[in-house]
Amino acid sequence: MNLNDYRTIFAATTLLLILIATSPTLAVIVHVPKASEPFSELWVLGANHTIENYPYNITLSQPTSFFLGVGNHLDRSAYYMVYVKLRNQTQPLPDSNTTTPSSVSPLYEFRLFLQDGQTWEDSMTFAILNASRLNNTATLERVSINDVVFQGNYTTNFDVQNHGFFYQLFFELWLYDASSRELQYHNRFVSFWLRLAR
Repeated sequence: MNLNDYRTIFAATTLLLILIATSPTLAVIVHVPKASEPFSELWVLGANHTIENYPYNITLSQPTSFFLGVGNHLDRSAYYMVYVKLRNQTQPLPDSNTTTPSSVSPLYEFRLFLQDGQTWEDSMTFAILNASRLNNTATLERVSINDVVFQGNYTTNFDVQNHGFFYQLFFELWLYDASSRELQYHNRFVSFWLRLAR
């Protein structure tokens, strides 16, 4: 081996040792994008913390429970809001094609700030406190979510084919947009049906 070969080996070894020594610092400074696309999660689970046993048949003053959760995988911190809404079979759900929320007024809301990779989950209860029936129409007059009482007139007609009065409890995910400086519908919602038996 000649002197140039030794210089090349020495330079390569020195460069390799420098890269190894500075790798923790480089990992903090250099941001390597993740292989997957950023996204947010929204879920609802039944009382057993599974995708089974969602509340369905409901009776007056009998609270039903479930879990609601949000996950942040946006590669940044995020400020979320979840609207809790109740609708009958004819009222609109959010429209995924136009990314517009439902026009149904919210009953309840959660506001939360999540770091990237962080999740939030909370146990929830829903109960019908007062309801009336007239012919083929049912009206929920007072409902509660997490023991907070809401007055209203949530009316639905009897569904002859499915034998009951049906309502849908649904949850819309909203995300703070820094450019517009406002919360915007994040095009995600989850729901389940509730049946008030005749």
